[in-house]
Amino acid sequence: MKDGKSCILVADDEKEIRDVLVLLLSGEGYSVVTAENGRSALANASEEIDLYILDVNMPDTTGFTVGAEIRRSSETPIIFLTAYSGESDKVMGFSVGADDYIVKPFSSAELLMRVKAILRRRVGRVSETHGTAEQGNRLALGDVYLDLDSQVVIKGGESIALTYTEFKILELLLTNRKRIFSLDMIYQSIWNENAVGDGAIMVHIKNIRKKLGDDSRNPTYIKTAWGRGYYVD
Repeated sequence: MKDGKSCILVADDEKEIRDVLVLLLSGEGYSVVTAENGRSALANASEEIDLYILDVNMPDTTGFTVGAEIRRSSETPIIFLTAYSGESDKVMGFSVGADDYIVKPFSSAELLMRVKAILRRRVGRVSETHGTAEQGNRLALGDVYLDLDSQVVIKGGESIALTYTEFKILELLLTNRKRIFSLDMIYQSIWNENAVGDGAIMVHIKNIRKKLGDDSRNPTYIKTAWGRGYYVD
């Protein structure tokens, strides 16, 4: 944070987009750092950044490349901006560790809603890491706990770094135990829009299982109903 404000880095090669996002985010009280290309984004990446908003299609270094490089050393949330809504782009984004994916042209209200939700979860995680989080409203899945107030996942007393979207998928399954959710149903529940394919959800499920130390062939946490979807007992 800078001066007590959540700090957001915006990287986009279009000045008009950068200006709109600076106006929008600073108006909500956030500190904003801008970058006109991928190299500049990496040069400005630091522990002071609380959220990265990265355009995918920057000419020198793509947002995907920048995001992957950030993920090598940081769990700071990442939102990708793109003009493309195809499944392959979303799969790529989530594969490199994106927390969310917003298609241009975007609604100002929708973008702010997603930014606020992700930063709220980040503040909760930081507080929990420093031992100051209060006992929240929790869901249990074996030795895994989801704190719905701080949006922190804990396993064996240690915090698990799920992205915002991964957390929401796990929360959806846990609040609807034994209900089988198809890939389309999961997509529609999380993004409130029609699915463009199942690849993105399958990437998320794979990532959640990996982070929880779950065996996909004999899963303990998220079970597979072959040909139908996923569920938890």
